[in-house]
Amino acid sequence: MKYRKLGNTGLEVSEVAFGAEFLVERPYEDAEELIRICEANGINFLDCWMSEPGVRSNLGQAIKDTRERWIIQGHIGSTWQNEQYVRTREMDKVVPAFEDFMERFQIDRLDFGMIHYVDEMADYEEIMNGEFIEYVRKLKRDGTIDHIGLSTHNPEIGRLAALNPEIELLMFSINPAFDMFEPTDNIEDYRNDEMYNEDMEGLNPQRAELYSLCKETGTALTVMKGFAGGNLLSAETSPFGVALSPIQCIHYALSQDGVCSIFVGVKNPDELMEAIGYCDATEEEKDFREVLRNAPNHSFEGQCTYCGHCQPCAAEINIAMVNKLYDLAKNQEKVPDSIREHYNNLSYNASDCTGCEECEARCPFNVKIADVMAKAERLFNI
Repeated sequence: MKYRKLGNTGLEVSEVAFGAEFLVERPYEDAEELIRICEANGINFLDCWMSEPGVRSNLGQAIKDTRERWIIQGHIGSTWQNEQYVRTREMDKVVPAFEDFMERFQIDRLDFGMIHYVDEMADYEEIMNGEFIEYVRKLKRDGTIDHIGLSTHNPEIGRLAALNPEIELLMFSINPAFDMFEPTDNIEDYRNDEMYNEDMEGLNPQRAELYSLCKETGTALTVMKGFAGGNLLSAETSPFGVALSPIQCIHYALSQDGVCSIFVGVKNPDELMEAIGYCDATEEEKDFREVLRNAPNHSFEGQCTYCGHCQPCAAEINIAMVNKLYDLAKNQEKVPDSIREHYNNLSYNASDCTGCEECEARCPFNVKIADVMAKAERLFNI
């Protein structure tokens, strides 16, 4: 198992981490077996957003004697009401639900108190300007939580979180399918086959910008929904019309800027061991690019994914960054000042391109990079 630094927190976590969402209505023995496999294979990072009491109790009991080796994300705002999960900002529900989490996990200190599931701008603003964040701040002051995190599926919310120094960790949904999407405040959009169309080609630049921003600000970036709820693992359910392996999905997530770790949701030990197999996988087994490049639907052919395989550039241009800024700016009525400033601050930009095309031979998606550089030069020099 390899480990990565968790943003600016000073912690190091396993690249592959354990997500506990499939432990609902499962006996204690199942939770313990999965925890022991994690420990034996070097996994030290655990996320529990589920509010179902049995999940919390079983995990708490399973890690009771090995708590010191685990780094835990626990969610604030995930509650259990009338025998079902309810996300809420009502403090009379939030506070006892979090206290229940701590009691069932048998801990008095939590590594990351996660502001749970914030996808709408109005929700983010209400949280950050009201009693919810005051409660979270108090938990940190009192030493109940060491760090504040936030989970979202919306890159616009993610950007606000990455720019907020109070939020040290962002949990975000990253996989090749979701990464084609424009920002949305409705997670159900990602599950709607009709939303995937011929205009959605390649990595959405706003999402790529978020990943780079997390890297720049030192905001730890952890991944959820790396398999798109399992849809990417089957050709029948994948929007690409072709299946990716768990290893390829994990490698995709870990290849993005700023990503520290990916939480895998597994139903049994075999699925867990398959994910852990990433640690010993060959480069050929990890390679998702060839699969996506030849996919019958929504091919990434000709689209820059900002993967950096085109480097090094003889003119020292950061090709991926120029492509990213060009993609962000090209459909705007005018180049936004923030994007232009970022472009102008590059040590070398599109105007330095010599047109040698050596980078194009290294691009796995056959992007006509020299043409993009010429278009970027024209756009940013208007």
